Amino acid sequence: MSLHGDYDPDNIFAKILRGEIPSVKVWEDEHVLAFMDVFPQSEGHVLIIAKQSQARNLLEVEPEVLARLTAALQRTAKAVEQALQPEGLAIMQFNGDAGGQTVFHLHFHIIPRWSSRELKGHGHAPMADADTLKALAARIAEKLD
Repeated sequence: MSLHGDYDPDNIFAKILRGEIPSVKVWEDEHVLAFMDVFPQSEGHVLIIAKQSQARNLLEVEPEVLARLTAALQRTAKAVEQALQPEGLAIMQFNGDAGGQTVFHLHFHIIPRWSSRELKGHGHAPMADADTLKALAARIAEKLD
């Protein structure tokens, strides 16, 4: 898909927001959902999405939605760092198919990094065990301020 087009209300994140597909939530409020990536590139890989916006990418998002998302991104990244103590964090956001985007609902990735652990490919990592994701989400949620 290109950078421009219509929002698909049947994308996987829209289905998660409607409760049609389960997710492992780290936290949520009325505007934002933070949840574990089921195909994690690294242990503790978290996704941040807006709950009401139908922006497909960064070019389409409303400024007030982006402000809430970036505040949620920072809050969650701090909790990931405290809970998992990685050596670094990769914060990623992809736009358009050629830019690496695979789900066309604006989202941000928080990917903990350790120099001794190889990063799995975006969209190519194996599915994680649900219980493992739940335990990681609980550890991260405990560190939210």
